[in-house]
Amino acid sequence: MSTPVSGDANEATALWPAPTTEGPVSATVALPGSKSLTNRYLVLAALAEEPSRLRAPLRSRDTLLMAQAVRSLGTDLADVGATGAFGADWLVTPGPLHGPASIDVGLAGTVMRFVPPVAALATGDIAFDGDPQARVRPMGPIIQALRGLGVTVDDRGRGLLPFTVRGTGSVRGGVLEIDSSASSQFVSALLLAGARFEEGLTLRHVGGQVPSEPHVTMTVEALRDVGVVIDDSEPDVWRVEPGRVGGLDVMVEPDLSNAAPFLAAAVLAGGEVTIPGWPQYTTQAGDHLRDLFDEMGADVSLDRDGLTVRGTGEVYGLDADLSAAGELTPTVAALAAFAETPSHLRGIAHLRGHETDRLAALATELNRLGGDVTETEDGLIIRPAKLHGGVFRSYADHRMATAGALIGLRVPGVSVENIGTTAKTLPEFPQLWEQMLSPLDGRLPQ
Repeated sequence: MSTPVSGDANEATALWPAPTTEGPVSATVALPGSKSLTNRYLVLAALAEEPSRLRAPLRSRDTLLMAQAVRSLGTDLADVGATGAFGADWLVTPGPLHGPASIDVGLAGTVMRFVPPVAALATGDIAFDGDPQARVRPMGPIIQALRGLGVTVDDRGRGLLPFTVRGTGSVRGGVLEIDSSASSQFVSALLLAGARFEEGLTLRHVGGQVPSEPHVTMTVEALRDVGVVIDDSEPDVWRVEPGRVGGLDVMVEPDLSNAAPFLAAAVLAGGEVTIPGWPQYTTQAGDHLRDLFDEMGADVSLDRDGLTVRGTGEVYGLDADLSAAGELTPTVAALAAFAETPSHLRGIAHLRGHETDRLAALATELNRLGGDVTETEDGLIIRPAKLHGGVFRSYADHRMATAGALIGLRVPGVSVENIGTTAKTLPEFPQLWEQMLSPLDGRLPQ
């Protein structure tokens, strides 16, 4: 069993009293755009040959870091159009990629992995660093891949942040093998820039299963949206033809993974929650919530009004392979802690390399509140147990923080450490969570 990485002494440690309810929920919760799509679109817009317009993009810590990263490399971003519920559109005008520049990746996997191949296409030195927790996240595969393409990367032999990409203005490209069993982001990072390589890119994954495969599918579809020719017909092989990258004019889908705790509230407390704008077809991993919550005892329906989850407060355990949607694990684990039967969550060993070791963090925090959770080699076993109040630590991990909020819905006296870390992907989370509960007479003061 490993130990989760906690924040340093400078990390915010304020405790947020999680609202508790004895009654059912009834709410419609509108969410801002997808982080995964927003950041992919920003990278492609920076590589394009014409301006792009991103409509209703997500503005969160991760996406603002990506916006600043592409600005640092010579791309112009401007707010345009009327300001909607979550801000104005972004007009992205590409320019010649250049350094020198220093990129702050924060704790954003998409920034630390997607931007280095773009930096390799720039002229000059591009330095990368981020939060203390970012310095332990796996980076070796992308660094070795760039070197395999002839790019000079100075990482002091560590395979981790900080490092410097010494761009020459072009990348040869060609055939490359990579082990992406630790993160699908290594594949997406290289594919996003591949059309700008002189010879394009033939990328072959070697190693165990690529986790979160829907995110690779998302990348492939985004590339096709900008006119890039990519062949993904052979398993674990992607062929990107060299050529132009077109501009985008796209509405960013709501972030379906951010919907997880709100929809889970209906499963746990009873009642119903609707997320408007849920797409009929999507590559977002969050769409797996429909099947997961159905298996856990909820009624799930998708219509023109959005996705609605209705629950009775009765939760069933499940045996689920979450390898394609590991980001949903904290929410599913929090729900499973209230189930009448045991749950086994599998296929998620890669979560040990996320913002924190999420498996160790979930086991530690749930057990701290009276839970019965055991780590396995690739997941968690969660058995029924009566939970009690206490502090639920977030480890600077936004999905841990939202899991703590969900537990507090049914357990009085739960306080979540550093709820502000949800700003990574959903700055409005505390307000949206309390608004969801505000009409309820059954809400208990903390």
